[in-house]
Amino acid sequence: MDGNGRWAQARGLPRSEGHRAGVRAAGEIVTSCLKRGIRYLTLYTFSRENWGRPRAEVALLFDLLTSFLGGEIENMIRKGIRLNLYGESGGLPVAVRSVLETALRRTAAGKGMTVNLAINYSGRDEILRAARKLVEDGVSPAEVTEENFRSRLYSAGQPDPELVIRTSGEWRLSNYLPFQTAYSELYFCDTLWPDFTPQELDLALEWYAGRQRRFGLTSEQVAGANRTILERP
Repeated sequence: MDGNGRWAQARGLPRSEGHRAGVRAAGEIVTSCLKRGIRYLTLYTFSRENWGRPRAEVALLFDLLTSFLGGEIENMIRKGIRLNLYGESGGLPVAVRSVLETALRRTAAGKGMTVNLAINYSGRDEILRAARKLVEDGVSPAEVTEENFRSRLYSAGQPDPELVIRTSGEWRLSNYLPFQTAYSELYFCDTLWPDFTPQELDLALEWYAGRQRRFGLTSEQVAGANRTILERP
């Protein structure tokens, strides 16, 4: 979700207003995904690298996060939205961690949709963390499989992302889910995040619907697999 600062700058506003507009856009996209039957949505909310931003801006980001979570918990419960965390909560300010833990606990029974918040998240660190857990659990090299490695990622039990959307004209993943996105479709657009409306989401989904996901197969193999699915009783 990139471009909040540039959105504000283009309007002669402080960066804080761009972040506020970005939070509103995130709320609209969550609702839109729920309406469209999307079961899993992950929002890159705050990366490990974001700690390098000015302290006042970091404080504002966390204030916006806690305010949003505090005000939306009841709404998320009604809609069946389950919150999940990707990242290390131990490194967050105490007040933020408290609100986040409350939101995670109170929405845990949600069955309609899972929203993953990547907060204090680093993709490379997630991989190292999973590797350390394998060692700590006494898993021998011969027993290391993709399955038991996946079970130690933040995304354990969830499908890999089918589509990754990056806004504001940036053409990179920026340490975002490097393991899970190996076969994701990547959609880059120039739209700044506060302007990323449900209509923009539909454009991304329409683009995705036209993609042929091969997973290393040839076009003929993909076509054959699709025929098998269609002909299955």
